[in-house]
Amino acid sequence: MKTTVTYREIWHIAFPIILGSIAQNLLNVTDTAFLGRVGIIALGAGAIGGIFYFSAVMLAWGFGVGMQIIIARRRGENKMSEIGQTFQHGFYFQVPLALSLFSIMQFFAKDILKHVIDSPDVYLSTIEFIRFRSYGVFFAGINMLFRGLYVGIAKTRVITYTTVVMATVNILFDYVLIFGKFGFPEMGIAGAALASVIAEFTAMIFFIFYTLFKLNGRIFHLYTRWPFDKGLYDRMIKLSLPVMFQNFLSLASWLVFFLFVEKLGEQALAVSNIIRSFYIVLMIPMWGFASATNTLVSGLIGQGKGEEVLSLVMKIVRISFLMVFFLVALGLLFPGLAIRIYTNDPILMEASLPAFYIISLAALILAMAFIFFNGVSGTGKTQVSFAIEIVVIVIYLGFTYLVAEYLRMPVHLVWTAEFLYAFLLGYLSYLYLRRGHWRSAKV
Repeated sequence: MKTTVTYREIWHIAFPIILGSIAQNLLNVTDTAFLGRVGIIALGAGAIGGIFYFSAVMLAWGFGVGMQIIIARRRGENKMSEIGQTFQHGFYFQVPLALSLFSIMQFFAKDILKHVIDSPDVYLSTIEFIRFRSYGVFFAGINMLFRGLYVGIAKTRVITYTTVVMATVNILFDYVLIFGKFGFPEMGIAGAALASVIAEFTAMIFFIFYTLFKLNGRIFHLYTRWPFDKGLYDRMIKLSLPVMFQNFLSLASWLVFFLFVEKLGEQALAVSNIIRSFYIVLMIPMWGFASATNTLVSGLIGQGKGEEVLSLVMKIVRISFLMVFFLVALGLLFPGLAIRIYTNDPILMEASLPAFYIISLAALILAMAFIFFNGVSGTGKTQVSFAIEIVVIVIYLGFTYLVAEYLRMPVHLVWTAEFLYAFLLGYLSYLYLRRGHWRSAKV
């Protein structure tokens, strides 16, 4: 059945998130660009340290997505009071999770990474990065809760404001802390980590003040003192755990990918960090439309319009593909300019070009696959999306191991694994949505 959701409604939810993602990813771009001027060791260590940190934070992100799905369903059912109750119960999980992740990064990162990083210089720089970066997990976890609330109620403009503030603060402190400007100490890679922590803290403060003074919290009963509801808490965990581990495994697989690449040499690792940063820029529209997919699919089911879900997902797929196609076309027209953002080393620039072309094309497939995949999550069948992610990641890492470790092929050929990942993720997700077994999902 053709969906009643218009392109305008999809755009209304997705566009602020896309703008916010642009600002959010300025953190990644500026960190990589600044570290590219420090040297290839810092560039490589920033890649491994950053992915290690975000692998942990993806657990918090996954819980936020699970909460977002529940809030969107309650909004679709017009049960506004339960939105505030759900939001408050999110803190009962997110705060202990942040404490656990911080402890792991502070006390176990050295032992985990010393067995898998070959270069002593890259290892020491990575540990220095994580030592500072780990403090950000407390602020990131709370930010994920606010993000889940605002996306769930389809008021996403604040995400744009928050991430613009965060990106601005990060750029400023990157400059002064990495290079030691305006009387600040020259901290190098540690400065990049600390700048990101300060930016995440600033975003959290902005979310809090915006919610207090701009959002009518009484509509959603945000300020009601809700007693602990074990049944709700258990439902939130049951729904969120598959999303949490799915997101964790997705980033963890990228960490493993980079550890395979690191064994090809420090230059291959530096090239891959540049390519990763550009790839993430291409993913910006996907994240916006993926969040819109989660919210709109869950809301449709809450309204009893489950028969419109596949039509809605196909509509979002078309928009996502067109936006990513536009970005890819720009990159292919000016490849040298895009790479020069991250490094002025001519050898590194030339070595990055083949992988640059590969991920540009892979992004076109992922633009569709990511929407199908988030359509599965939006139905509430998060255990199914988790199972799909596991199957795809196992095949993806097996291929990466074959190409990088066993065959020892050039780094750009290792990046062809992204084609395999995107195709399998999209195909399996589309098949599940077509079969319709998700219609009975309860959240």
